[in-house]
Amino acid sequence: MTTVQDKHSSPGFLDLLRARDEAALQGLVKEYLPQILRAARGTGLSAQNAEDVCQSTFVTFIEKIGEFEGRSHVRTWLFGILYRKISEMRRAAQREGSAESIEDTMESRFKTDGHWQRPPRGTDMAAYEREVREHLADCLDGISTDQRMAFVLREVEEMDSDEICQTMAISRSNLGVLLYRGRNLLRECLEKRNIRG
Repeated sequence: MTTVQDKHSSPGFLDLLRARDEAALQGLVKEYLPQILRAARGTGLSAQNAEDVCQSTFVTFIEKIGEFEGRSHVRTWLFGILYRKISEMRRAAQREGSAESIEDTMESRFKTDGHWQRPPRGTDMAAYEREVREHLADCLDGISTDQRMAFVLREVEEMDSDEICQTMAISRSNLGVLLYRGRNLLRECLEKRNIRG
């Protein structure tokens, strides 16, 4: 049985990508954009920054497709580009000391008429789930970009170890250390906040 990943890594498909075949590129974007966007959002980027980094990922992919040798899946190469783009964005944000402005927050949560984009749910469970997500997001901010990316690729994207190692250009032992330390830091942070999974 041929999977989508196998199809997208076949020599014929790669030739179409290298020739910048419009249908092949559209199929690839349609298949992987949701995963790339979800991973970008999972690393804590705002909706706008996640969209920007996804667009930059696919632009770089198209520009550099001639350099792809096909030794890994196309998806792995795409996530590798995404990883580098997120790392670049975080370094730039740290240099600038930038934070999301109140205007950006207001625009993302409210419509121009002042109503909620998505009204909050009124139940206690919704409040608890939101609180847990907020605590998790805050705790994720406290771990390194590498630990966070490894965590998102494993826990959200459910990639196997080999694919994560290829994506991040690290060894299996390094991945194990990143996941171990990242999970421990998250657990400690959540326990300090009295959040238990």
